[in-house]
Amino acid sequence: MQQLTVQLQRQRDRGGERFRPEPPASLEEAGVTSSLVERMILKILYFRGEVGGRELANLIGFSFSMIEPALAFLKHERLIETKRSSALGSVSAVFATTEEGRKRAKEFLEANQLLGPAPVPLACYAEAVRAQKIQSGWMTQERLERAFTEAIVTDDFFSRFGPAVNSFKSMLIYGKPGNGKSFLSEQLARIDSDPIYIPVHIQADGQIIKVYDPLYHERIDTEEESIFLSDEPEYDRRWVKCKRPFLTTGGELTMGMLDLMYVPTSKIYDAPYQLKANNGIYLVDDFGRQQVSPAALLNRWIYPLDRGVDYLSFQTGTKIQVPFECFLVFSSNLNPSDLGDEAFLRRLEYKMFMRNPDKAEFVKIFYDFCERQKINCSDSLVSHVIVEHYDRTDRKMRRCHPRDIVRVAIDLIKFEQRPYELTRELIDRAFELKFVAPNYGDE
Repeated sequence: MQQLTVQLQRQRDRGGERFRPEPPASLEEAGVTSSLVERMILKILYFRGEVGGRELANLIGFSFSMIEPALAFLKHERLIETKRSSALGSVSAVFATTEEGRKRAKEFLEANQLLGPAPVPLACYAEAVRAQKIQSGWMTQERLERAFTEAIVTDDFFSRFGPAVNSFKSMLIYGKPGNGKSFLSEQLARIDSDPIYIPVHIQADGQIIKVYDPLYHERIDTEEESIFLSDEPEYDRRWVKCKRPFLTTGGELTMGMLDLMYVPTSKIYDAPYQLKANNGIYLVDDFGRQQVSPAALLNRWIYPLDRGVDYLSFQTGTKIQVPFECFLVFSSNLNPSDLGDEAFLRRLEYKMFMRNPDKAEFVKIFYDFCERQKINCSDSLVSHVIVEHYDRTDRKMRRCHPRDIVRVAIDLIKFEQRPYELTRELIDRAFELKFVAPNYGDE
């Protein structure tokens, strides 16, 4: 906690308006012990062989002056030795482990294979999450419209969707398959927002948890190398500057994925999805289709949604409290009454029903997709589609149908080497190939 207090005070002193983890001036301020740094140095040298002093500091995420006492101690204990040096001193010297140092490193590797950066204390991480929390009023209609430029929506869409996004709490989007629930939810990732800082590792109860995940966290500092080689970095090198995260899971989600996951090879825990999504958005797609029952999954979220904190378990059974500050979005094809009871649905702040498109909206979507595919589409052809394949068959319109049908027609054009244009015959064949025959089973 001391580290964050010092960092926030420095930020106020320079007039900063948002959180940024300041580089710590000491190990005490960083919230780590000298023994942890000593162990990291030995493990890094064990795997890498000979490493320079400056590079060691960069790998651990500290300035060289912060790790220099640990290097001196390891040399005194004859666990490391100087292989080469220069007039610049230890910062440019090259170090390697001794035979005894390699033995000690193997012992430390039995505990975990943390090589760097050094972890951030859980208490500091929790306060940082709260300091970077989205503030009410951050979302405007203009900002939301920019994110949804690729979506065709009705005039009242933003007035219904905007307040939910602005609240940054929780939301259920439901409706029939093919009406764009997942697509619209995924457009949230396009919203412009201020960056956040995510620690690579956090430490709690002596255990290491990996939080930063390049699969889900898009880092902003493109000049990574210059950051790590700088003598005066702009922020604590144990953190990564990223866009606000957007995570999505579907039918593969299990209860085990929502708790700490122990990785036997590294002996480090991997953070669950909701922890990686802190200060961002977590979309649970195809809700109700998971391998766990909707009721069990919903019950898992009741306390975090109510209190803004979550509880995670280590293999030992020990539990830790972590912040829960993500916008939780559920997308489902099922009737909400089949997903959970009234008590849970009440805890979801917003509900949005994605209805079938009317004819005007359907026509607009059809023309828009044809324009994106650069294929001509006549008014008479669209009228033919509506009359022959919807009015006369009682087929329900879905927002995905124009895309699906035109794609099949284009596949037919390419396979049969036809002119690149839509015809009634192609459209009719596309419907036949795309949809199950309505009279199947009568023959």
